[in-house]
Amino acid sequence: MALKRTTGLLASAFAATLTATTLAACSQSTTPQPGAGTGSQSDSGSGATGSGTAGFDEKKYSGQTIHVMLDEHPWTDGVQQHLKEFTAATGITVDLKTYSEDLYFDKVDQALRSNNPPDVYMTGLDFDAASQFGAGLMEPLTPYIDDATKTPADYDIADFPKGTLQPAEFPSGDPSAKLYAIPVSTETYILFYNKDLVDKYLGGTVPQTMDDLIKAAATVTEKAGGEVYGSVMRGVRSADSIMDTMTGMVFNELPASIKPELPYGVWWDGDWSKPRLTDPAIVKGVADYAALVKSGPPNSLNIDWPDSTALFQQGKAAFYVDASVFGPSFEDTSKSTVAGHVGYATLPKASPDGTTGLWSWGLAMAKASPRHDAAWMFMQYFTNKKMTATLGALTGGAPRESATSDPAYTGALNADYVAAVGKAMSTARPTAILNGNAEPALTDIVDAMIAISQGQAPDKAMADAQTKVQAQAGQLAAE
Repeated sequence: MALKRTTGLLASAFAATLTATTLAACSQSTTPQPGAGTGSQSDSGSGATGSGTAGFDEKKYSGQTIHVMLDEHPWTDGVQQHLKEFTAATGITVDLKTYSEDLYFDKVDQALRSNNPPDVYMTGLDFDAASQFGAGLMEPLTPYIDDATKTPADYDIADFPKGTLQPAEFPSGDPSAKLYAIPVSTETYILFYNKDLVDKYLGGTVPQTMDDLIKAAATVTEKAGGEVYGSVMRGVRSADSIMDTMTGMVFNELPASIKPELPYGVWWDGDWSKPRLTDPAIVKGVADYAALVKSGPPNSLNIDWPDSTALFQQGKAAFYVDASVFGPSFEDTSKSTVAGHVGYATLPKASPDGTTGLWSWGLAMAKASPRHDAAWMFMQYFTNKKMTATLGALTGGAPRESATSDPAYTGALNADYVAAVGKAMSTARPTAILNGNAEPALTDIVDAMIAISQGQAPDKAMADAQTKVQAQAGQLAAE
């Protein structure tokens, strides 16, 4: 469940209208910038480093035009800033169309099945990618990565942590699986807190355990009398929106004996016919999420990420558990009234073995594209080491390990934020469920969370969900 998601539209606040922008990148840039090829193999930060790499020619596809479809997202904003440099380095012109997130997924799905698909597109590394792979719409990238004439040696795919690549490998779990997308923005699930409200209502004490966080959120809501709330969470009935964050909170409750594996994630025990929604740790994780929803505003079950993020930016909530990608926006004084007053932390501990989750946007190539090689030139250029760090400064979620020591990334972000995200990412697990038929079952889990937030006993709500999901085993196995 890609956060259909959390990461889009941050740069343009919360607009919900289509902005289809066609940009033809011109080739008039003369000064190499981050990502622009300099012709030196030793410049591992450049985008098309290949004129100094044996066999790799950055100008090989000069004169071609590629068609790219992207979600409106801070990463996309960064790409737009560097398109002229890309064209100057490669001679490839880019026809870029962007869509607001509420429209993007339907638009790209339609386009991929049309007679004129995009050459390159963004996809959620979850059931979106799984569904596209299952429909034969994605081109495998492993052959391009392994070809020294198409990818410079300093591209270094091993710089991406295994956990970020796994959701893009298909068939999932197969030893011969190939990579079908490159992560471009990775988010993990952390705690944001308003320092002023913690001081005012909690004597400055930041909760160190999940149970303490739940109690603290309830305390703030009770004391504030509707002026502010102890927590704000996504509560809308949407698996696309809720499941990744909630999965992160379930991971926080897991004992070491439960080891989630793709494609099933934590919700199934190695087989689509074996949901494990009644496991005590899973029940507790869902109940934790529901408790924080309950401490939110009266309309908490109508709140999606634009609403929850805006409320936190406006100083209306003490705590917010959600995707790390929101951190930079909280420090943006043009959007946030709490800039300089936000604390960042990993999820307060539940289980001693608890972790959190991660989810990524990926860049993929359409199988039906007639311009695969030029498309890959774009993809490897905008996902190399230096460009990952540069664009990661806009998203707070650079997926490469090397970015964590790159000043272009670390120097642009709040130091406490960088530390919290780095610590969370070090043990985070993929939240993806790699099954294109999973959304109805996941919605049943969301319904259980909603029922718990409204007062139903967690064991009863999850038992009901278990029965409903069990009945879908055949549909899930058919994927």
